[in-house]
Amino acid sequence: MSTPTLDLYLDLMKDVLSNTIYEDPPIPADWAPSAVYEPLNRRLGVDWPSQAHTMIGRRRLDNLQFCVESALADGVPGDLIETGVWRGGACIFMRAVLRAHGVTDRRVWVADSFQGMPVPDGDSHPADHALAAHTHNDVIAVDLATVRGNFERYGLLDDQVVFLPGWFHETLPSAPIGRLAVLRLDSDLYTSTVQTLDLLHPRVSPGGFVIVDDYHIPACRDAVHDWRERNGVTEEIEDIDGLGAFWRLTPQEGTTP
Repeated sequence: MSTPTLDLYLDLMKDVLSNTIYEDPPIPADWAPSAVYEPLNRRLGVDWPSQAHTMIGRRRLDNLQFCVESALADGVPGDLIETGVWRGGACIFMRAVLRAHGVTDRRVWVADSFQGMPVPDGDSHPADHALAAHTHNDVIAVDLATVRGNFERYGLLDDQVVFLPGWFHETLPSAPIGRLAVLRLDSDLYTSTVQTLDLLHPRVSPGGFVIVDDYHIPACRDAVHDWRERNGVTEEIEDIDGLGAFWRLTPQEGTTP
């Protein structure tokens, strides 16, 4: 149940995680070359913050809150996971939502290589070679100790947070994850997106949510559509902010999401 105090806490968490409070300058990128803080870019999640703990912007944070709180309110069983976490901000926010609602029986899984993007090899999809996301590893690669430290700064590092360090195809198959209520993908690449959906989508509970942060990237979008077609997934894909998208799994008959 929402309360003014709960809403204030989670709104403040969004402001702090995206650092719209102290307005750290962005790291210039091809798509956002300015080195000067621009409020609209930060709120939209199109710049690379130099200090903020998330780059996903306000509307994708709002969407994440909606998905987690909807799953809680509707009794959708399972934990929460993000695959590809950067500095950990979205996972920190998911843990904050659980804390705000007094939820103690769900975990937040933090899955990342903690060494950036993989260099495409001969088995990688051609789209991954074209994207060459690993060339940005000087920004994207954030080590595990730093991410753990970021959780600790918010007082949210506890036994409800579980780290899965390593490449997805190596860690996810044997990870002791049961059901998932929210699956959030932020892995950019075609191959990584397909691997994550193959391994984790079957664990998402009916009525649960799948969020794709990088849906605007052609390689990621193609991976999502190819995978859904192969697996007969037909739930409507909903836009979040022109960059990310999500869908909700059909609930079990007799339940009301």
